[in-house]
Amino acid sequence: MSEKILKLATNFSRDKLISVGTCFGKFSKTKKFRLHITALDFLAPYAKFKVWVKPGAEQSFLYGNHVLKSGLGRITENTMQYQGVVVYSMADVPLGFGVAAKSTQECRRVDPMSIVVFHQADVGEFIRNEDTLT
Repeated sequence: MSEKILKLATNFSRDKLISVGTCFGKFSKTKKFRLHITALDFLAPYAKFKVWVKPGAEQSFLYGNHVLKSGLGRITENTMQYQGVVVYSMADVPLGFGVAAKSTQECRRVDPMSIVVFHQADVGEFIRNEDTLT
């Protein structure tokens, strides 16, 4: 957060100020934290587990669909099942977040139409959910 925004925030009392800065996510009703796409630029450089999708599968992922084995370009070694991953294009542009549906070893053996990454958030959400993204 810039110093300018921080100084502007001091004009409001603490009980009136809801938040300031970048929203990283929200807690669901079941008390689970769900990342928002606004956190992507901050977390992508430090991601331990990554998945790269082929150019043909990029658009499908950006429309909110899961990644199939046929659209998988690369996956980080030793990615476990249900591990959180950052989804990249083959040009190393971060596209969003997901959860690995299969481990790295299972991905090598599954059929092309199997889901390998569950969609969680993508940069297309800015356009699709512009009104409700808070």
